[in-house]
Order: sequence, then structure tokens, then C-alpha cells
Amino acid sequence: MGNCLAQPVENHPSSVKLSSPPAVLAPTCKKPPSTHTISSSSTKDNIIGELEELEATTTSGKIVTPNLKVFSLAELKSATRNFRPDTMLGEGGFGRVFKGWIDEKTLAPSRVGVGMAVAVKKSNPDSEQGLKEWQAEVKFLGKFSHPNLVKLIGYCCCEEKEFLLVYEHMQKGSLERHLFRSNETLSWDTRLKIVIGAARGLTFLHTTEKQVIYRDFKASNILLDEDYNAKLSDFGLAKLGPINGNSHVSTRVVGTYGYAAPEYVASGHLYVNSDVYGFGVVLLEIITGLRVLDLTRTTGQLDLVDWAKPLLPDKRKPRKMMDSKIQGRYPINAAFQIAQLILQCLDSDPKNRPSMGQVLECFRTMQCHQDEQSRAFQRALATSVRRSSEQ
Repeated sequence: MGNCLAQPVENHPSSVKLSSPPAVLAPTCKKPPSTHTISSSSTKDNIIGELEELEATTTSGKIVTPNLKVFSLAELKSATRNFRPDTMLGEGGFGRVFKGWIDEKTLAPSRVGVGMAVAVKKSNPDSEQGLKEWQAEVKFLGKFSHPNLVKLIGYCCCEEKEFLLVYEHMQKGSLERHLFRSNETLSWDTRLKIVIGAARGLTFLHTTEKQVIYRDFKASNILLDEDYNAKLSDFGLAKLGPINGNSHVSTRVVGTYGYAAPEYVASGHLYVNSDVYGFGVVLLEIITGLRVLDLTRTTGQLDLVDWAKPLLPDKRKPRKMMDSKIQGRYPINAAFQIAQLILQCLDSDPKNRPSMGQVLECFRTMQCHQDEQSRAFQRALATSVRRSSEQ
């Protein structure tokens, strides 16, 4: 698979894109609809105008009037010590990301270790794609307020054709790093907490008045704070959902191979439930501890989805698929329930996949059962201890 990954970006919204081989995607790609490119001088007015058209609320998040800080380039140079190499967190297709410090109240540049840490994403100069993704990030994240979406604090667009974004800094980095590139083991409860948080963020996007299709749901785009609360990041590929009774939108195929839904890869038809497929892939990675694509694995297991789908319906097989790091330290019934949920999310027909709201309800039910089982165990244990003391 084509891979434009350079140094991975760990604790800020990812800007890395993995493209599939031309033989897979190019023949089925449809030409993108004409897009409106805006100059740096008109960027703010155009974006704010678009955002003010969108007003809606949900129980756990809301769409708000944009209140983003417009930083000057000088301010961001000061916050990052002039983008010194030792402040760089990583780089990807959009550009490089640097760690900086700003005052929590005034948002003015601060000294290292003083105030609030931020991640500053700096675009590559003269990058047309970088500009488009920058616009999408400001357009979507600028209007969203939700505990499971990374917070965009502000932006900068300067005459030097450099476009910058300033986000909250996520201390624990990405889910991808914890699953595949860390010696630390995520417990079953922590994995469940992370995936439920990500599901809440995706549900919010899908249930706003004007639905938003995230289009790039993957482990590296799920960032974690110091308490392992999950937040979705990188809205560069996000797209408004279908309107006027249509079931899908037609668009150029972009995203990350392995996570992209089959109907989208084949036809360019993007459904809201195309995101649900990507969620199923990440959920499969979470329980197995395996990457969706890995050329170092044996033949037949290179593609995690192709290997796992035949095993998921059998109640005995998921136990053999579980991440070896947590073997024996998870509820077997819950693991099988998740295996069945994954199977539904990975259905080849988007109409047969559950909505993210239904997925979230499945997790709530599962948690209730786990809590009741835990309480029953504690009651039985207390009874046993009491009887022992009476003898």
C-alpha cells in the first residue's frame, strides 16, 4: 500500500494520509466536484459566513458561533520558539506540527511550561491540498463543541501562503501508538472507554442538523488526553452528508486504505454509514491488537478484515483473536458481543450497518450488563466472606 507517512505525529490532530495503490482506487475514482478556493485575505470571512448558517444542538454537544482566535504568525513563532526542531511533534501530508505554549486566558504566547500547551499544525507552503484541508478543519472544528472532538483554539493565515491551526495538546497521543507502538498495555476497560468516547464523537457528527461524514476514522485520528478520554481529530477530509432525500454523496475517493468502506472505494458513493465501516475496523484493531494492514503477517492474514470476518460469528473463535496482551483479563461474553457488533459494522451493504447511535446503545447495554455482573460478583463475594466469618 502506498504510504506517505513520514515521522508520525502523536499528540495532536494527525495530518498523515495513506493512499491506496492506483490499481485499487484510481479506476473507480470519480472526478471531484468543483470546489471554491479562497484567498488568504478572504478566508476568515468566507468560513465564518458558512458556519453561521449552521445552528443545531444535541444532548452532549453543540454547534456554536465560531469564537476562534486569529493568531499572527509572529505570535505562533513566539509560542513555538520560532518552530525550533526540538519542538516538532511530527509531520505528515499537511505539514509539520509543533508544540507551543500560550496563556490560558489571553491566548498570548507564553514561556515553555507556563500556561497551556498547544499543538500548532503548520502547512507546507504552496500546498493546494494543504489549503483545502486547512479550510475544512476551520469550517467543521470551528463550529463544533463536544467533549469527544479535539478543540480547535485558533488559526493563522498569512500572506506568505502559510496556513496554521492551533489545537489543544493531547497528552497521551494517539490510539494507534498505544495499540501498536508502545510497551504499555491498554486494559480492557480502558479500550472500552476509548472506543465509547470515539463512538460518541462520531454519533454527534452524524446527528447534527446537517450531517457530517468524517471520512477518515482510524486509530491515528483518535487522540487521548491524560485520562484516556478519546477525541476525534483531523477534519481535513470531513464532508457534509447527503441532502434533499439522497442516500449518499458522490465524491473523489480519498482517505486511508483499509479503513475506507468498500462501496466508497468502488464507486465514490459516500454514505453516513461509510463511517460505521471505519469504526468497525478500528474496533477490530482494538480487540485484536493488530493493524488493519500488515505486510509482515503471514499470507491470508495481511488484511485483518478479510482474515477476521469468517471467524467472528463463531463464539469460540473470537477468544483466539483477542490481543495476547489482555488474554484472560476481559469478560468473555462482552468480547463475543463486540465481535458480533464488528460483524454488523463491516457489512458490505451500508444499509445493513447499524447507525452510530445504535452502536452507542449497544455499548451502553453492554456496560449495564457488566456493571450488574460485577455487582452480583461483589454480593456473592461478600456473602461468602460473611459465612466464613460466622463459622
